[in-house]
Amino acid sequence: MVNLLHDTQQLKEAPKFCMLANHNKPIQESIAEYAQGIIGGLLFSFPLLYTMEIWYAGFLAQPYQLAVMMVATFLLLLGYNRFAGMHPGTSWKNVVIDSFEEMGIGLVMSFCILLMLNRIQIGENSLDEIMGKVITEAMFVSIGVSIGTAQLGDSAKEEDGGEDKEPSEAEKRGHARRSGKIALVVLALCGSVVVAGSVAPTEEVLLIATEAKPIHILAIAVLSILLSLVVCYFSDFKGIDRSDHRPTLYEIVFETCLTYCTALLSCAFVIWYFFGFADTGIWNIIAQCITLGLIASLGASAGRLLIK
Repeated sequence: MVNLLHDTQQLKEAPKFCMLANHNKPIQESIAEYAQGIIGGLLFSFPLLYTMEIWYAGFLAQPYQLAVMMVATFLLLLGYNRFAGMHPGTSWKNVVIDSFEEMGIGLVMSFCILLMLNRIQIGENSLDEIMGKVITEAMFVSIGVSIGTAQLGDSAKEEDGGEDKEPSEAEKRGHARRSGKIALVVLALCGSVVVAGSVAPTEEVLLIATEAKPIHILAIAVLSILLSLVVCYFSDFKGIDRSDHRPTLYEIVFETCLTYCTALLSCAFVIWYFFGFADTGIWNIIAQCITLGLIASLGASAGRLLIK
């Protein structure tokens, strides 16, 4: 009888122990995830760390702009970690912790690399200038850290796990989340920001938009939509799991338009952050968003397939 009660108590405590074991990962696994995040951050953001316009934008950024940028980036990280992160069945608590860690890694990496490149000088530059440059760069680096952690980690696990492993309930729930419209928007935002981020702060976008005629802007918009359509529905990227469900015409049109609108939204945000909309007519704003949208829509479409 005593043994039976003891066994029953052990069964009750087993789930709790398993949860603790999953939450407290081995040090080796944690170090590997940090390494993957650092590599991803460098891979997706090194061009921005070498871009003069980003340094200049960080130097001129107002405190409220930096705050808005940090909040927007954190929300984007929350969405990405929730819908496409390494741990499909993770709780919101762990999602928040992962997002804070990625932003912290982004800040540390940006500070160290800018210091190494002599773009910030301790004792010579003001604290506002240093913070502006570091925060502006770190927000893009953080997104790269998140993507790198998920992508490189997933690849390693797939190689170790084999093809015959039955997906767990957590993985099934994670796959279901990835199939929703919210996940589509989040992945499109990540892809558009990462791909178009290196072009967004350059003056060439403003130059093209200013000199373009309406027929040019229309042609750019049409080409952007066609590229989104081709990437999402008529391309076969290696490593992408295709569903047996054939999309209807309504689904194709709706998801393509949603992806393009998401790309334009990200364009409007980064253009506002780097240049602002002051002393700019509404036509010029639209032209800039559509011009940059050609690159952003390609990133948004590819992001839906590759950044998973």
